[in-house]
Order: sequence, then structure tokens, then C-alpha cells
Amino acid sequence: MITALREVNIFSKPLSRTASILIALLVTFFWSTSFIIIKWGLRDIPPLTFAGLRYFLAFICLFPFMLTKEKLSEVKNIDRKDWFRLTVLGVLFYTLTQGTQFIGLSLLPAVTVSLILNFTPIIVAVMGIFLLSERPSILQWLGACLFIVGILTYFYPVDLSGSKTLGIIVMTIGVFSNAFSSVLGRGINRSHKFHPLMVTVISMGIGSIIMLIVGLTTQGLPPLSLTNVLFLLWLSIVNTAFAFTLWNLSLQTLTAMESSIINGTMLIQIAFLAWIFIGEPVTWREGIGMFVAATGAIVVQIKRRN
Repeated sequence: MITALREVNIFSKPLSRTASILIALLVTFFWSTSFIIIKWGLRDIPPLTFAGLRYFLAFICLFPFMLTKEKLSEVKNIDRKDWFRLTVLGVLFYTLTQGTQFIGLSLLPAVTVSLILNFTPIIVAVMGIFLLSERPSILQWLGACLFIVGILTYFYPVDLSGSKTLGIIVMTIGVFSNAFSSVLGRGINRSHKFHPLMVTVISMGIGSIIMLIVGLTTQGLPPLSLTNVLFLLWLSIVNTAFAFTLWNLSLQTLTAMESSIINGTMLIQIAFLAWIFIGEPVTWREGIGMFVAATGAIVVQIKRRN
């Protein structure tokens, strides 16, 4: 797919703003459908095995793009310290963050998982003060407050029955892993020492292999139906490798605010998709809480993504 895009010269020059917005919206739709497809797949495939297969296949799709003289030369020049940082990034962002997301989706509604994941910008903003010397603005603190109000509105009254407690604990681990990986990834990419594709491929390869080994060892690999194989191929090729490529393409034109707002629509998209395809309704109170939380998350991200 990526080769086909290059053949029609989609990467040859920046896209128009309208085209970039439409592409970004398409990407968020792909990413939103991931929550629904994962929910379907989890009926037959254990979460860690499922996550490991998805990202390992995505790694296989991206790996051929590393086999150029320039990229191979760059890999040879990676020192021990940078290998350690890339390994930690892989473990945090793929093994822990994605692994806990799949486990969370096996225990909680898709909308709840999406909402909890939106805690990440808040934690990153706070961590950035100490680790990256990036102080949030007053507007960003206001966004954080809005987000917390939205979260409280969504979850009130708090229900910790059944698997919900375990799901929230798992997702809390995932959110902090995601936040730490965001800060580490920003630190690695901010130095401009390595090509972003190399950072992605190496970290994804390390993280997905570890996750797949853990999943196969602890949960096994059940017989995969044709439907499950199609789920895995779609998630890895379209919703991961292809979608991330299109998202980066749209960022060549879109401003930080535009991309943040478009990304923030995922919470609403997931809510509608979950209601239509897997029967997870959203009450008016939960809907208001989602809207307020999404608004706060967008405000927090505006400066950080510049």
C-alpha cells in the first residue's frame, strides 16, 4: 500500500489543507475501528497473544523499508546507550502500553478504555516539567482541570464491581507506560539523531517480539479462523503500518491544534461504533463527561505538539 502511494506521488509534495484534514479523519476512523475489531477478536484470541501478533505483523510490514543503505548504516552506528533507550521505548510503548490496552478491552467497555487512555496527555504534561523542562501553559492546566471534571462526570457514581476494578488497574498501568514512552520517544526524536522510521521499526520490533513471546508462553495460540486472520491482517497492515504513514503525511500540513482536535474525535467515534457494532450504549451523563474530557485533552495537547 505504501509503495502504491509513492507510485502516485502522494509523498512528492505537501497536501492541501482540505486533503490533509480528510486523510487525518480517515486515520482516526481506522484507529477507532481498531477498538471494535479487537473486541471481536478477543472472543477467540487471548489479549497478549492478539496484541503481539498485531504489532509483530506490523513490524514485518515496515521492516523492508529499513533495508536501504542509508538506514542500515544508521543502524550500525547505534551505540549501547541508544540501543538501551530504544529497547526501553519498545517495552514501554508496545509490550506494556499495547498489551495492557488489549487486556483492558477484554475487561472493560471500549469507550471506557478510550477515555482512560486520554489521561496520557495530562500525565505527559506533568512529567515534561521535570524530564523535558517543558512547562505547561495556564491554558494547558485549564485543559487538565476540564479533563478531570469530564472523567468524574463519566464515572460517577463509581462502579468497581466484577472485572472493572482489575480493568481500571490494568489501564492505569497502561496509561503511565504510554506517558513514559511519550516522554522518552520525544526525547529520542527531539535530538534528530535517528530517522523516525528507524525508531519506530526498532522499538516496535523489540516490543512486539517480547509481547508475542509472553503471550504465546502464558496464553498460547488458539486455532485461528479465517475471520481472525483477516482481523489481524487488517489491524497490522491498514490500522497500524498504513494508518501511521498517512497520519505522519497529514502532519506535514496540519497545525498542532488541528491535529489535536481531529485526534480528539476518536473518543466520539469509538462511542458510536461501540454502540452500533458491539452494543455498548452511552448515557447522556457519560456523553457529557466524554465531551468535557475530550475538550480538556485537546487543550492540553495544543502546546505539547508544537
